[in-house]
Amino acid sequence: MPKATDVRCVAATLYFLPVHTRIPLKFGSETVTYVSCARVRLLVSDASGRTAEGWGETPLSVQWVWPSRVAYEERHAALRDFCIVLANAWASYSPSGHPMEVGYSFQQNVLPGLLQEFNAAHPAAEPIPLLAALVCCSAFDLALHDAFGNLHNRFVYETYNAGWMNWSLETFFAEDDGAEKFRGKYPADFLVPDAPQQLMAWHLVGGLDPLDAAELNGSEPADDYPVVLGDWIARDGLKCLKVKLRGNDLHWDYERLVKVGGIALDSGVEWLTADFNCTVTDPDYVNEILDRVRAEHPKLFLMLLYVEQPFPYELETNQIDVRSVAARKPLFLDESAHDWRMVKLGRKLGWTGVALKTCKTQTGALLSACWAKANGMQLMVQDLTNPMLAQVPHLLLAAHVGTILGVETNAMQFYPDASAPEEKIHPGIYRRRGGKVDLSSISGSGFGYRLDEIKRNLPSPAAVFGI
Repeated sequence: MPKATDVRCVAATLYFLPVHTRIPLKFGSETVTYVSCARVRLLVSDASGRTAEGWGETPLSVQWVWPSRVAYEERHAALRDFCIVLANAWASYSPSGHPMEVGYSFQQNVLPGLLQEFNAAHPAAEPIPLLAALVCCSAFDLALHDAFGNLHNRFVYETYNAGWMNWSLETFFAEDDGAEKFRGKYPADFLVPDAPQQLMAWHLVGGLDPLDAAELNGSEPADDYPVVLGDWIARDGLKCLKVKLRGNDLHWDYERLVKVGGIALDSGVEWLTADFNCTVTDPDYVNEILDRVRAEHPKLFLMLLYVEQPFPYELETNQIDVRSVAARKPLFLDESAHDWRMVKLGRKLGWTGVALKTCKTQTGALLSACWAKANGMQLMVQDLTNPMLAQVPHLLLAAHVGTILGVETNAMQFYPDASAPEEKIHPGIYRRRGGKVDLSSISGSGFGYRLDEIKRNLPSPAAVFGI
């Protein structure tokens, strides 16, 4: 039976905020130098006519969401255009409910058709992939969750339970043959009861990042931020390093991992993880590197906490048995984990964990977390180099779902100045201290952005729909 607290969408405003990287960030075979962040203001109404606005934001990281040989600007323009289509669709989406229900219904019943229609009407060298569509959609979904909390003057994580939701998890997972285990269960049943205020911060060691002075080439920025890895470790007190590898150059990958590991050992870093950039097609490639590290550098092998998504994005197309890798180290889905169904398929193929991202929607991330935890899988929360508002839900997700260790957060490496207005209000989440981020400044309703205190001048809207 519907609740008096249910909401529906009535208006949407879309902004694009350009952000340039301080140093290049390599994704697979491509390099990021600037992104557009999609920022959304969504207005919702309840049955009595009360309204509230909510905000969501995500970087449209083209190279990650849509790896391709198609020119960057063509893909970039397509994603911006699709965001405008989504703004119109969200503003006119009439079903009401809790954000988990409205967001899930939109993703299941509206998003696939919109994507198909858009790709048919905008013939290009390649269609927009589902992952890219989810990222575009995530800003609206995040804004919906924020608006719900704002309307009811509640922190949104207080609403993921039977008191606010109409559907139990059994309804969301109805097609799962194990759905009965979710009967009478809600996301709150799988969240951390007392979410920590501080999280260990994972630093990204990009494929182009200089590790020491010998790797400097003179093109590095002359500013107040560190450049070489050792300086980052010293300044931020880092304890966790995520190492980006190529996935198609075994010698380079091994040497890179060992060199980063040596710096880590000398600097008091405690944990490493390896990200193979989804370019590996044979598990033996990863196994050979792991076995060699274990034989030649046993301390580094013990420091490797998990391995992240070595294999291609589309899991249904590339159903690789990965049990041999997972037998060596925990193996986490990332780009392939579009939703809980893909997490289920990954588990069948031997993956042992899932890396969640708010850029695949808050709704989808929470559902994936619940399904994974109920089925014995570990969790991590990975970054999409989230600046500005995007950083807040990102860190909150990590704090509330309970990860294997902390959270990846790297916007302060690649565009630190982009978040200057937000950092004045939330200094602990845009600067790492003692190897951690501090969430204690987040407070109030919705996601606790404290938006009225943040002095940011927005550009003219790219789209406005609804009342």
